[in-house]
Amino acid sequence: MATTISDLVLVHIDNKPGFYARIEDVAPDVKAGWWRVKLLVLTVPLEVYTWILEEVQINGTPFTMGGTPVRLEKVESPVEREEVPPPSPPPVDPPVAEETEPARGGKVVSLLDRKKDK
Repeated sequence: MATTISDLVLVHIDNKPGFYARIEDVAPDVKAGWWRVKLLVLTVPLEVYTWILEEVQINGTPFTMGGTPVRLEKVESPVEREEVPPPSPPPVDPPVAEETEPARGGKVVSLLDRKKDK
């Protein structure tokens, strides 16, 4: 499964888990076949890194930065998504009987009409 915008990744540095990040944006780089990947690094404080990577590197193929091994691993939620059944149609209301007494209550005032008056 390809890694894309909004996915969470675990970034391994020197073959050890380093930090989590969310992919914020993927845009083509000037160099053909390479991508500018904007990562929101989930640390305190939050940081934003932009790395220039090939598509296979975004999808988990190891690479090096300054001789240090680096790898992105897409994170899948351990929580299984429950399938929600489609909503049932709303019940049909019985016909409204005519009121025998006048309705009681306050006057309804439109906020739109109030703005026009000012």
